[in-house]
Amino acid sequence: MGKTVLAYSGGLDTTASIGWIKEKYGDDVITVTVDVGQQEDFKEIEERAYSAGSLKHYIIDAKEEFAKNFILMSIKANGLYEKKYPLATALARPLIVMKAVEVAKKEQASSIAHGSTGKGNDQVRFEITIKALYPQANAYSPVREWNMNREEELEYVKKKGIPIKVSKSEFSIDENLWGRSIESGRLEDPWTEPPEEAFAWTSSQKSAPDSPEYVEIEFEHGVPVALNGKREDLVSLIKNLNLIAGKHGVGRVDHLEDRVVGIKSREVYECPAASVLLAAHEDLEKMTLTKSILWFKENVGQQWSTLVYEGLWADPLRNSLEAFIDSTQAAVTGSVRLKLFKGQQSIVGRKSPNSLYRKQLSTYSSMSTFDQKQAVGFINLWGLQTLVYREVNGW
Repeated sequence: MGKTVLAYSGGLDTTASIGWIKEKYGDDVITVTVDVGQQEDFKEIEERAYSAGSLKHYIIDAKEEFAKNFILMSIKANGLYEKKYPLATALARPLIVMKAVEVAKKEQASSIAHGSTGKGNDQVRFEITIKALYPQANAYSPVREWNMNREEELEYVKKKGIPIKVSKSEFSIDENLWGRSIESGRLEDPWTEPPEEAFAWTSSQKSAPDSPEYVEIEFEHGVPVALNGKREDLVSLIKNLNLIAGKHGVGRVDHLEDRVVGIKSREVYECPAASVLLAAHEDLEKMTLTKSILWFKENVGQQWSTLVYEGLWADPLRNSLEAFIDSTQAAVTGSVRLKLFKGQQSIVGRKSPNSLYRKQLSTYSSMSTFDQKQAVGFINLWGLQTLVYREVNGW
């Protein structure tokens, strides 16, 4: 008899997995639940794990680590997969694996299991990271191996006498500090508008306040450090901003995205704080970084986001990209003011001690210090090759 460490969410898939692993492989099962900011009753999850047959259960609070080592880099990278998804679920998976591997090594377990299906991205994120951190362990997904549908899973846990709450929601939900993902049910029809009952963090435009609210985000070297003039740690700042922006309906994303396995999937997200912080950070960069850095960094950020989404957190390219991203943040200090109203966020002001904006250069008033006569020579040189080409080749 060996030991399997199971990344345990407390849901139907991972609960059924406990008994299945014991039956199929004869292993003792040690469950690990990692708190990355999901709004769950962790005591209830622990009790369910033991009821299902777990030998030992670990609850690990990793919210601060998630914010500092994962979310923060995503902010600096302006991390959006396919320019829309703030990577909430994708960012948390390698951290969950790291904690599961720590437990596996401590417990001398030979296998690490997870609850992902064979259709999704998470199986890739879990297993590549497991193999990179603990190559001697066997990484696998019981759900993928047994290929049971939801009704069969329910029947399985019922026969086992395992108490489990069956969600009445038609939607499959995953959430953490950085965002909430919603899929399945009516959302599988990309023509259907997401119903209001799918959302939990954001108000509808109709129910959102009738007056706008202004928020000010202060950054130091790319790091959000204060909300509305009050300095806060990153976890608290994100939590408070989720509430403020969510109240105004900000942060809803409806996205047809490309999964790693080749499937196009309709995904709906709620990410109030992520939407505000990413927009504010990117705007402050426009004030403090040069055009050439902004252009190159945009491409680097997209590459970083794709690596994270596709489960390649362990790839050395990520470390190289992050070294460049970090090097650009020294000047990204200042404040950004946003207006939140009826599902929309608008940047209405920004300031920085490192601003590259100079009013005396850009103004059209008499105080301008820009010598317009220099433009003539600039135009001649700027278009020189284009004009020579046309002279030689015509149109």
